[in-house]
Amino acid sequence: MSYLWSVFTKPWAGLAGDELGRLVAGIGFGGVEVPVRDTAYVTSATAGAELPKFTAQLRAEGVEPISVASDLSEQVFAACAEAGVPMIRIMAKLGSDGYATSVRRNRVMLEESAVLTERYDVQVGVQPHHGRYVASTLGVLQLLDGLPEQFKLVWDAAHDALAGDHPAVTLELGADRLGIVNLKNVQYIRTDGVWKPYFVQAEDGLSDWSAVFAALQKLNYSGPVCLTGQYSDPSVPVERRLEKDLHTAVTSAAQHPSRE
Repeated sequence: MSYLWSVFTKPWAGLAGDELGRLVAGIGFGGVEVPVRDTAYVTSATAGAELPKFTAQLRAEGVEPISVASDLSEQVFAACAEAGVPMIRIMAKLGSDGYATSVRRNRVMLEESAVLTERYDVQVGVQPHHGRYVASTLGVLQLLDGLPEQFKLVWDAAHDALAGDHPAVTLELGADRLGIVNLKNVQYIRTDGVWKPYFVQAEDGLSDWSAVFAALQKLNYSGPVCLTGQYSDPSVPVERRLEKDLHTAVTSAAQHPSRE
């Protein structure tokens, strides 16, 4: 069993599909998550016309779109269905009205989008995120509890570590919902008297990627693994950092081959 090694293309959000496909394939990736946002080449408003052309250009370069990072509007669902993109990834944002109320609001939004997941056969993936979002894997699983199987967990190595969790625990608990595994790494640094997350290369952070792949091996997970290309230090080109981290990930995965 081999993973579809993928990358979130936010660092190159302005590139057309053919140029983007050549770039990420040259780094070594076979899959991508595409931002569909106002700041990207494809926006929510233009997705219907542009996303099918964009993904066709990617596929012509040997790169498969695994998801889009966007909103849950019907136009994005319809564009994903037309383009053959299987998932829309979101995060569960918290408001000033408190955690419980925010979670209820997110739950209502997800319940209302269930009809769109059925109509267009497109999944919704929810990712935990440190800060003003549902921050833990377990929080996301609670949010998704009882929803149809089209609602998936996008597990994230860095945010799992920031939540103080361990992949051996959270990946097993999320196995039935697991749609994408995100890989990035993080440490805390003290800035202006405050400890803040600082995103780093694989070997420098809190998350143990070898433990991630050991857990995935036990689950016989065969879905996409997506490196998110998030690094706090801009002094080194993101392409060079990703080449190194992809090598680390592939090496870690090879140490924990599938049991099949």
